[in-house]
Amino acid sequence: MPKVTVGDQSAEIQEGKRLVLAIEQELGVDILHRCGGYAQCTTCRVTFQDGEPQAMTAAEKERLEAREILGEFRLSCQVPVTADMTVKPAMRVSTTEFDEPGDTPMTEITPDPEWVEQP
Repeated sequence: MPKVTVGDQSAEIQEGKRLVLAIEQELGVDILHRCGGYAQCTTCRVTFQDGEPQAMTAAEKERLEAREILGEFRLSCQVPVTADMTVKPAMRVSTTEFDEPGDTPMTEITPDPEWVEQP
């Protein structure tokens, strides 16, 4: 099974699990996901230190382009765990004014993914 690492925490994660859920549920990191995993709010964004996948969803690409942060961040709600990954969440509940992370994302990537190559 692939391993996901955030800071000094790491865990083996079931292949295909949404990265945002792995970070929150398996590693216990309080990552934000205010829109519930629909590639709308960008609060679940992460930077990859290692293991960044080359494919991304069209929804992720569109949202990152609209925010002018394509190439700087990835949306963890749109990334399935497929290999070892080391990431750093950009926004955490504990470092913002929010009291909770947001609605829990569904198990499957939403909206239905259309896969494109990362530019």
